[in-house]
Amino acid sequence: MLLEFPDNRLLIELCGEFDRNLAEIEQRLGVQIVRRGNQLIVHGEIDPSQKAVELLEALYERLEGGRPVERADIDRELRLDRSDEEVVPDSQMELFTGGKVEIKTRKKLVEPRTDAQKAYVKNLFEHEMAFGIGPAGTGKTYLAVAVGVSMFIQGYVDKIILCRPAVEAGERLGFLPGTQEEKVDPYMQPLYDALNDFLPGKQLAKLKEEKTIEIAPLAFMRGRTLSNAYVVLDEAQNATTMQMKMFLTRLGEGSRMVITGDRTQVDLPRGVQSGLRDAERLLAPIPKISFNYFTSKDVVRHPLVAAIIEAYEADEPPA
Repeated sequence: MLLEFPDNRLLIELCGEFDRNLAEIEQRLGVQIVRRGNQLIVHGEIDPSQKAVELLEALYERLEGGRPVERADIDRELRLDRSDEEVVPDSQMELFTGGKVEIKTRKKLVEPRTDAQKAYVKNLFEHEMAFGIGPAGTGKTYLAVAVGVSMFIQGYVDKIILCRPAVEAGERLGFLPGTQEEKVDPYMQPLYDALNDFLPGKQLAKLKEEKTIEIAPLAFMRGRTLSNAYVVLDEAQNATTMQMKMFLTRLGEGSRMVITGDRTQVDLPRGVQSGLRDAERLLAPIPKISFNYFTSKDVVRHPLVAAIIEAYEADEPPA
């Protein structure tokens, strides 16, 4: 199959440094791609060759729109079902009438890379309370924070609150020196990492100083009513049943809540029930609450992470 590209500069970007993008496509689809001038020739079986052609055309169209092409973009195009996508609407709260799923933040444009991620982001915008449950590396927290930043930028919420249970992950760290903030900061670092990806450093520091963005342990939520806020509870599998009930009942007028967790990584003391399991059982019948589930196929970290998760799942005794 022969493809011709009018802009040679964009074709160079499409191929990538040392043709690494072409090599990635060849490896993933089992085809051979030869470049001659401003043409690409795809050799292989009909179905994978056709898929390679569609992928190359989609990536080139992305470059024409002024966006870069990286390995993550190739991965996303291969995983996502694009059959139901139309034109991107102007308002992101009206994003899901069939439009392409994109999350706009101050520093970058975030795009879901799997169909499960796409459905998850859709529910984050459409529901006042949403759960994201699945293994590590599936983008549960990252996408939740991205949506929160997007909604804050567009004025749909007045503040962002991110919290986690301050539970040690199988270790005993003992007494930690420093102020209260310095003691809990190590537990909150993944949330800081996500925010740093979406907001410039100076703006993030200013918003934290003004308490417009808060990052706090779950225990600090007791007694609060959270109005006009976007609230994320991360690592929810480490919340007890009472903590989960306390958190969920903080929901105030104009607020949205996202609860993320991995049922296989519970760090609570033996015999203590995870509040995430109870919440699933009790809240699943409520139609205005969405539950999104991820598997190892949705892992978007290093490919080995998916293989590691699958190996551990295969070794688990039957329930």
